[in-house]
Amino acid sequence: MTLSELDSYFNSFLHRENFPGDPSRNGIQIQNSAPDEKQITKVAFAVDACTAAAEAAAAHGAQVLFVHHGLFWGDCSVITGVHYKRIAAFLKNDVALCAYHIPLDANEKVGNNAGLAERLGLRKVEPFGEWRGMNIGVKGVLSRPETLEELAGRVMLPDEKPLAVLGFGVKEIRTVGIISGGAGEDVVQAAAAGLDAFITGAFEHEQYHYAEEAGINVLAGGHYQTETVGVNLVRAKLEKEKHIATVFIDIPTGL
Repeated sequence: MTLSELDSYFNSFLHRENFPGDPSRNGIQIQNSAPDEKQITKVAFAVDACTAAAEAAAAHGAQVLFVHHGLFWGDCSVITGVHYKRIAAFLKNDVALCAYHIPLDANEKVGNNAGLAERLGLRKVEPFGEWRGMNIGVKGVLSRPETLEELAGRVMLPDEKPLAVLGFGVKEIRTVGIISGGAGEDVVQAAAAGLDAFITGAFEHEQYHYAEEAGINVLAGGHYQTETVGVNLVRAKLEKEKHIATVFIDIPTGL
C-alpha cells in the first residue's frame, strides 16, 4: 500500500469532504519521497504532530504518522521557527504526515466521542454538539443510573486521571453528552439539551460558574487523554483490515 492508497483508505471511512467547516487541512499534510510508489509497511499514530512524534515515528521504522492535530490549519503558514523545526523532522526522515481533525471527532465508529460513548455503553446514541455547522459529539442514555464518580471511573483508563470532576447536577446520571478535546464552552449546549452530565477534555475557569448555575455535572477528562481514543481506534482498524504494522506514540501533555 502506498501513501496515496493509505490516505484513500483513511478517507473511505473518515470522509473529510463532509466537514467543509473544519479549518484543519485533513488528509496528507506532508507527503513522502514517492507517495504513489513507496510501500508503507508501518504506520505510527499520535495525537499531535510535534517534533518528538515525528522523530519517534522514524525511530520505530514507520513511514507515516497519523495524527488528530496536524501542522496546517486554515491559511498556509510560513515555514520558520518551531514550524520549520517540526516540518524538518518529517522531511529529513522521509516520514509522511496524515491528519484528520473533526472527521475523527465526529466519526460514529472510530471517532473520539463514539469511542468514549462505547466505554460507557451509551444507548440511543445520536449526534450532539454543533460547531461551525457540524455535529461533532454524541449524546445518549446510560443503561443504568450512575454517579459522576462511577462515570469518571469508566471513561478514564486505569492510569489516567481527570482534570476536573464537577458534581453540579443530579446524583443519579442517566443522560450524557460527549465532546472530546477543548469543548468546555459546549456545556451550554449540553445544559440546553437537558442532559445530566457533560463529558469533555478541557474545562476553563470562565465555564465553571455557568455549569454550577445551570445545574449540570461536568467531567473534564483532559484534552490529550480524551483524544487518544480515536487515533487508537483507527490504528486497530488499519491493523485488522490491512495487516499493516502500527505503533502508538504516547506523548501526554497533562492538559
